[in-house]
Amino acid sequence: MSRYFGELTARMNRYRENVLESKRWVCVERAVSTTEAYERYAAQPLAIKRARMLETILDNMTIYIEDETLIAGNQASSNCAAPIFPEYAMDWVIDELDQFDKRDGDVFHITEENKQILRDIAPIWKGKTIKEKALAGMPDESRLFYDLGIIKAEGNITSGDAHIAVNYGRIIREGLESFKDQTREAMLKLDLTDYRNQEKMHFYKGILITIDAVTKLAGRYSLLASEMAAGTTDPVRKAELEKMSSTLKKVPYSKADSFYEAVQSIWLVHLVLQIESNGHSLSYGRMDQYLYDFYMDDLRKGRTTEDEACELLTNLWIKTYTINKIRSWSHTQYSAGSPLYQNVTIGGQTPDGKDAVNELSYLILKSDAKVHLPQPNLTVRYHRGLDSRFMNEAIELMKLGTGMPAFNSDEVIIPSLIEKGVSREDAYNYSAIGCVEVGVPGKWGYRCTGMSFLNYPKTLLIAMNDGVDPKSGSYLMEGAGKFTGFKSFDEVMAAWDRTITQFTKEQVIIDAAVDRTLELNTMDVLCSALVDDCIDRGLSLKEGGAVYDMISDLQVGIANLADSLSAIKKCVFDERLVTPQELWSAMMNNYEGSEGERIRRIMSEVPPKYGNDDDYVDLLIREAYDMHIREMKKYHNTRFGRGPIGGNYYAGTSSISANIGQGLGTLATPDGRMAGEPLAEGCAPCHNADRSGPTAVFKSVSKLPTKEITGGVLLNQKVNPQTLQSEEDKMKLIMMLRTFFNRLDGFHVQYNVVSRDTMREAQQHPEKHRDLIVRVAGYSAFFNVLSRKTQDDIIERTEQII
Repeated sequence: MSRYFGELTARMNRYRENVLESKRWVCVERAVSTTEAYERYAAQPLAIKRARMLETILDNMTIYIEDETLIAGNQASSNCAAPIFPEYAMDWVIDELDQFDKRDGDVFHITEENKQILRDIAPIWKGKTIKEKALAGMPDESRLFYDLGIIKAEGNITSGDAHIAVNYGRIIREGLESFKDQTREAMLKLDLTDYRNQEKMHFYKGILITIDAVTKLAGRYSLLASEMAAGTTDPVRKAELEKMSSTLKKVPYSKADSFYEAVQSIWLVHLVLQIESNGHSLSYGRMDQYLYDFYMDDLRKGRTTEDEACELLTNLWIKTYTINKIRSWSHTQYSAGSPLYQNVTIGGQTPDGKDAVNELSYLILKSDAKVHLPQPNLTVRYHRGLDSRFMNEAIELMKLGTGMPAFNSDEVIIPSLIEKGVSREDAYNYSAIGCVEVGVPGKWGYRCTGMSFLNYPKTLLIAMNDGVDPKSGSYLMEGAGKFTGFKSFDEVMAAWDRTITQFTKEQVIIDAAVDRTLELNTMDVLCSALVDDCIDRGLSLKEGGAVYDMISDLQVGIANLADSLSAIKKCVFDERLVTPQELWSAMMNNYEGSEGERIRRIMSEVPPKYGNDDDYVDLLIREAYDMHIREMKKYHNTRFGRGPIGGNYYAGTSSISANIGQGLGTLATPDGRMAGEPLAEGCAPCHNADRSGPTAVFKSVSKLPTKEITGGVLLNQKVNPQTLQSEEDKMKLIMMLRTFFNRLDGFHVQYNVVSRDTMREAQQHPEKHRDLIVRVAGYSAFFNVLSRKTQDDIIERTEQII
């Protein structure tokens, strides 16, 4: 794939091709085992039931070892197949069974036999799923916000949480055995006359069951590898399978003693966590740090070479790509491309502030370049002292057009974390979790971002309509009057303030209803055990077991809000080019007719646009955002006061592809956007509104309250590959990035290095562009699997010139 970084080995190239050619099936094995376990262990305490569920799945799932692979472990009955998780939701599964293979993007296939299996088990789950219970638990007034799509939380109630990185470093240094010993010791200290300790006892028993289940699964793979070794006449493959077999007798239960053992251990645990709960954004953390000693020790002792280690990493990335997830169609529009957001973070600093780049950092970068896949997500932690050669290598990877790596800045993130109560040592050890959100691996609870999505433009329209949703006519709150009667722009901002105050409260209510439903009805026992201090506290992650537990809701359509406020202020009140009545009437008629088009042109062309370093608009969105952040700080999550540091809310713009789905349900807006059109993505400017170059975009973004948006300030940029061909252009980009991070307090940036013409060609001839990868939001995806609407949205993004 890359002359600069070299090619995949022949074996890994075959493996990659086989995986990419795999048909995306829906797998029902997990659904069957889960149903069986829930019925068999119905009377058991939640922790025991969930542990037995995982045990049942791992004991009965189909396992296989592909001819090309060096490590073992599969999620479903075939590569890239998507399991069904019936405990979360079954209604959409049954409703959409016959549509999976007819989707406009994210297509899956299912046999008629498996359709019937799902139809047969669906009645068993009636009234018992997380989705049904969460929706029933929402107060009626708040449920209306959910139903109208103003506050969207579907992903939280149709799948697991994740958005987490467990303590992989400890797993490979000590093995699951140490977690088991820690659990047993904690059990011995319990005074069971305290009812709370009886709950802890169930949790501890569940941990022991899950660790034994994972160990047994490793044994199944070990036996299979041994049988395959006995059946092959190829001496090289025989030796590989025998090594695999002996390794799986040891890890992940025992500590790893080599780089190979460590990678196999990490993979099997990572895989089982995805099987336990299908929450996405389960991330690997700072892999170049916790695997470094294993790698260097093997090199020194001659147990591996750089090329062999690189091949093993490419094997791991291909395996990572095989994990898949099917979502309802409505949720798919928020996560186009079936992303799992499995993030690997490299670079950054050591706790004493030194550059943490090492030999393995380079090797991970190189292996990612070679494999040319959208998974895993790769993030480089930037800081002032980042090695210049490493920065150059990162840009070379960027030039390949995979949308990777993304850059997160230590200069903003570390102080932001410390300010929120994270210890200095832990803050310096943060990693990207999923897209651009951040947390401390092995110490942070679920959902450091991604609780629920708030539609900013729709919120503005409701603020302008006296608290009534203009699309449905539903009354939501006591408003501040109708826009048609406003006499000044100050009244618009007052209406926004009043509305965002109420909507923030409603978001917290919905979040709490969802979180309590999850806490009371499902528990990820193994995942909790692998995060500090769940075992010591005897509490799962949802009960407050993590050291840190801070969360973020997500704000969608930031640039649309900015441009709408600018348009209203400039055109309606400053220059009086349009009256409030004329604008409102035009929007409600979707700017139709000659008069509507005249008004739309004024609103879209006259006012300053966000993304051009113009204080007129940039300070308006800052003011509006500050009002929202002020309200967020008043609230806490359901774990507050139960052990973790934090329990607070902060902002986040990592809206994935929600800009498409939420745009579909939003009427025309004051910035000239037509009804149903996508909203702006992340914190990036609206399409082609940023006309003053990339530096101006950086400056506009820097005026946002970045240090308060700890949930991630997602900035996507697009450049034509031709603009990065020369060394001079590459150096310009590096200097621009350093300025953004060093002087402008930039949080994050990532690049689509693909031309508009290439993407249009791929729409016409997808068969010629199977390997085309694009950055969708905080993640990458193969262009061909995206819906046409998502493809068009990416094509229309501004193509910057360096």
